[in-house]
Amino acid sequence: MLRRFVKRIKALPHKGKEPYLSFYNVLGFYPDWIDLYREAMTHRSSSIRSSKGRWVNNERLEFLGDAILDAIVADILYKKFEHKKEGFLTSTRSRIVQRETLNKLAVELGLDKLIISSTRNLAHNTNIYGDALEALIGAIYLDQGYRVAKKFVYETLIKQHLNIETVLKSEVDFKSRLIEWGQKNKVDVLFEVTDASYDAQNNPVFSSCVKVGGVEIGSGKGYSKKESHQMAAKVAIRKLRESNELQEVIARKAGTAASNPDNHMEKTSFPDLEEEQTTEES
Repeated sequence: MLRRFVKRIKALPHKGKEPYLSFYNVLGFYPDWIDLYREAMTHRSSSIRSSKGRWVNNERLEFLGDAILDAIVADILYKKFEHKKEGFLTSTRSRIVQRETLNKLAVELGLDKLIISSTRNLAHNTNIYGDALEALIGAIYLDQGYRVAKKFVYETLIKQHLNIETVLKSEVDFKSRLIEWGQKNKVDVLFEVTDASYDAQNNPVFSSCVKVGGVEIGSGKGYSKKESHQMAAKVAIRKLRESNELQEVIARKAGTAASNPDNHMEKTSFPDLEEEQTTEES
């Protein structure tokens, strides 16, 4: 109680003033350490040099926020789904913290209007939004502690902007699904970046491929390495789902045939991919 009272007293001079007001509208409380939140909104393209000579941007806070968010979501899911197994909890957490979800949440919160960036075209750099959200969570953790960070994630992000039941029905992480399939069939799944370039607006573009059992079966492009991996995995999953022959080729290449004369690999239906395709076609 005393700590809350002290915080309210300290916040009085900042009420209604920028940038405190903008962060209050997002967070629901006035920050104590405002420089942390400014740093959380500073993209590396607009890095500033500190008095100690260090270039300051939100990458370090993003690293911290990523870990804190994982822990908080794991904490929430563990308590919400008491009878679910580890696989379900891991999969659900992956869907909540995946970049696409974080980007959407960041924009809904209005972080796109607070981000400081010299990048010309933010429309093609949507991961900037999700990165900033993770950095913001890192700032909350350092400024207010784990309890307040957890309250923000649960009360603001999940309850107001994210329906867990909807998340459970949403598209899964293609890369994780493909890796899981490879593990079940004892087949190596390897992703690698094949090219890195810039588009007309000087935004970085990455090309990646995925090899399953030594066979390249998918490639994709994206404005981050993660996004290009997801696109490559999506292509690979479609090919695997549609072709038993391809699975047999991979089995032979990977040496599965030697231990299994029938060349039988566990065929995964990838139900989430089927739902996603149906939605696109309708």
